Formats: sequence, structure tokens, C-alpha cells
Amino acid sequence: MDLYEYEARELFRDHGIAVPDAAVAASPREARAAAESLGGRVVVKAQVRTGGRGRAGGVKFAADPASAELTARQILGMDIKGHAVRKVMLAQPVDIQAEFYISYVLDCAAGVFLAIASAEGGTEIEEVAASRPEAVARIPVDPRRGVDAAGAAEIARAAHLPPEAAPVLARLWQVLVQRDAVLVEVNPLVRTASDRIVALDGKVTVDDNARFRQARWASPEVVHDDVDPLEAAAVAKGLTYVKLDGEVGVIGNGAGLVMATLDVVAGCGARPANFLDIGGGASARVMADGLTAVLSDPAVKCVFVNVFGGIASCDAVADGIVQALESVHVTKPLVVRLDGNDAARGRAVLAARAHPLVQQAATMDGGARRAARLARRGV
Repeated sequence: MDLYEYEARELFRDHGIAVPDAAVAASPREARAAAESLGGRVVVKAQVRTGGRGRAGGVKFAADPASAELTARQILGMDIKGHAVRKVMLAQPVDIQAEFYISYVLDCAAGVFLAIASAEGGTEIEEVAASRPEAVARIPVDPRRGVDAAGAAEIARAAHLPPEAAPVLARLWQVLVQRDAVLVEVNPLVRTASDRIVALDGKVTVDDNARFRQARWASPEVVHDDVDPLEAAAVAKGLTYVKLDGEVGVIGNGAGLVMATLDVVAGCGARPANFLDIGGGASARVMADGLTAVLSDPAVKCVFVNVFGGIASCDAVADGIVQALESVHVTKPLVVRLDGNDAARGRAVLAARAHPLVQQAATMDGGARRAARLARRGV
């Protein structure tokens, strides 16, 4: 789960990393009041979970509270790379003498974290990394050792950062570890005219698999207000669901199988409407929640349920589908393909139920073709 900038900054402050005073506003009037409390002159920053805000016009200076109100009115409601701006953060401006970049990111392939740092931070860091990779230090971090004071000093030297940045590197590592993050980033980290080292911006991605350990993010109901409402409803039910732009709803067990199903549906000339992985089991409750989530999308014209019985047997999956049909108002056709463990018995369960909107397919390709055809008809 990606955090908003203001949430990341709160974590930084909790761990002793200096950040400018700031406030969050959801309306122009709130922005004016926030600017007054911060001394008048502020930076108004769109709060969206994507980069490129400055180039999109989502970061602007305001000279006084009246200007802050006007600027907030301009930024609120903007669309930045598909993200609607519903909040702005107002921060006290800083007299910048130098900009740096620091981050830690999980390298899944290598099984380590990478410390990435550069003495040339700011909005052009990606161009710097591409054109002059030698200007960006990439140092593997053994998670068993972590980053202590000595390790932080080593990273600072490798990236040609001032020695004063080393304590920030050590504290940023503690943010990553204690908050179960897979990415923490400060861009830019700056030296001010008074020689303070301050984090002007922040990005934190929390590991969803560890949210149960984080009291603030533990509840599945904790979703951000820029998340698609269908995704938010599915997350609240513990489903792994991603909304897509299509007309064929897809339900499968196992991320790999669902991804393959999306490709096959697309190959049949239809567009998948979602990614929904029900996992290793398919109880009646899980199937009911899954069908409800998929059918709640008005763009869905047909649902393709593609299950390979492994840990969960196909007859149990079929029982779940049958029971789900009793509790879910199904108005769109369902194409069901069952294969693997106890597939024959699962197919028999569905055949005995003989629901008028449920059709069976023997293969994944055949099921995808049928679902695509039904979706095109708009049945």
C-alpha cells in the first residue's frame, strides 16, 4: 500500500527525520486556514499516490493565505496520471542550498534491500540515473545486518553525500524495518541555508502482507479515497481484486492462473474487466463475495470462472458456486471451467444445479472464447 506524502512525512517525523511544518486541507477554505497557521507563505502540493506532480501543475508556491486558497482551488479536483486530487498539503517553504536523493527498496530477485543514493536529487533524478549511472550509488543491504551508524556513513560516502546525511540514512532504515515497508524514499533531501538536513518529500510503500502488524494499516477497511470504489469494497472483504477496463469478469484460484486467464480472454478479442484471485480455497462465502465484487461492475457482461483444483478440490469449488448462487442475484451469464482434482464431480454438481445462467466449458481456451462471445452479445 502506497502512502500519501503527508503520511510518509508523519512517519519520518516520528523517527526523528526533520521535515518542514505542514498541514493537510480538503477544501480551499481549509487551505487558507492552514496557510495562516503556517505563517502565510506556503508550498501547496497535491496529495496523490503518483509522481510527476510538479510537472502536472500539482505543486505551487503561494505568497499568502489568500493565494493559498486560490491555489488550492486550482489544484483540488485535478487529474494527475489518473489520480484525482482530493487533498492538498501546505508546507512551510525552505531555503534550499543543495538537493540529494536517498531511498531503500526491496530487491526481490536478490533477496536483499538496495540503498540507492545520489548527491544530485530533485525532479531530474531519473534522468541522472539514466544518463550518468555513476552518479547514483546502489549498495546492497543485508537485512540481517541492517543499516547502523557505520553502514549509513558508508552509504553516504559512496554517494558523495555530506556526513550530516548519514543519521538520516540510519533513521530511514528504521522507518523501513519498523513500518514493514518495501520502499522508503526521500527526494529531495536538502541542506538548508542554516545547514539543516531536511526531508522535503517522502514516499513509503507498506508491505500489504505485513499490514496485520501495523495498527494504523491493519484493518482491511483502511483504503485511500482515490482507490476505485469497487476495489475498496473488495479489499474490505479480503479479496485480491484489481479493476480493469473491460467487459469479461474473471475469477480464478492462483495469481498465475488468473494472469493467464486475462491473456487468453484478451486473445479471444474481449477485454478482461478485473483480476480476482480467490486463492487456494473457494468457500461459498468467498465465491459469493467474489461474484458480488465482479457483478457490481456495470461494465461486466459475462463472468468467466476458471479454477484448477489442487489444494482445493473442484467439487468443493462447485459447492461454493452453487451456494453462492443462492445468495447472489446473478443477472449475467457465468462460464465455469473446472479442471484438476475432482473435476468430474465438480462438473456434476454444477450440472445438477442447472442454473439457467451458468454454462460449463471443458478447457480454458474454450471457456474464454465462450465468455468473450457472450460479452459481445451483451446478454
